[in-house]
Amino acid sequence: MSESSPQPEGQPSAPDSNPLVSVTLPRAWQPITPRGIAAFSRANAGRLGVVQLLVAIAVVVSVLWFLSHAWFPLTLQAIRQLPETGSITNGLLDSPSSSTLPLAENRFLAFFIDTNTTADATVSADFRIGFHHQQWTVCSLFGCLSRPYPAAAPTGFNRDDLEALWGAWEPMLLGLVAVAVFFGLFINWWLLATVYSPFAWLLAYFNDRDLTLAGAWKLSGAALLAPALMLTLGIVLYGMGMVDLLRLLLLWALHIPLGWAALIASVLA
Repeated sequence: MSESSPQPEGQPSAPDSNPLVSVTLPRAWQPITPRGIAAFSRANAGRLGVVQLLVAIAVVVSVLWFLSHAWFPLTLQAIRQLPETGSITNGLLDSPSSSTLPLAENRFLAFFIDTNTTADATVSADFRIGFHHQQWTVCSLFGCLSRPYPAAAPTGFNRDDLEALWGAWEPMLLGLVAVAVFFGLFINWWLLATVYSPFAWLLAYFNDRDLTLAGAWKLSGAALLAPALMLTLGIVLYGMGMVDLLRLLLLWALHIPLGWAALIASVLA
């Protein structure tokens, strides 16, 4: 058997049979493109936290804008259409209103009083809240949910009582929604990043990509931000009347596999 010829002097040696692919990534600042998401795998966790904070603020602002634009003003309008007398006593609604026409209605929401029946066929809003003799109902594309009134002390169900109650609770409700959405997003992102990171690390390993498990967690967290921004845009478009509820729900359904696609693309980047 002849010996292999020596490698000529000055010629680079052959590469290893299975090298890890390590590429130069841009500075981590935008979680939109695959390379932009991949850059967070090599950034510190604080940078990812700042970007997550900015995205969370954008989501919270869009939700609060929608409520202040589409739902809350209509709620006050409906309250001001209530009769001057009315109450809920022993779990029963007693109101002089007998019309089945909505108290207030737009394409998003409608309120009505109907003490004779639970039908709301004349109301075409995306969400319909009806107050009946023994129960109140919320109806949407998914059907209707009915709940009885509380059988506690008598509750005023008239213009003056509810307007005062709404004036006290409206800013508090906005604050509660903001806190719930903000912390809900972070909890969701951290949990999903923890679930996704082993998959991202394994995908990188079998494709000879240079990715640590800690980097996979940061990359997984960054991959969830573009879908959140897409859903934020969907909320704004829905509030502006440019998409309907069905398309908004479709966007919500698509934002989940979009996160998976972003994760895979960013690992390969």
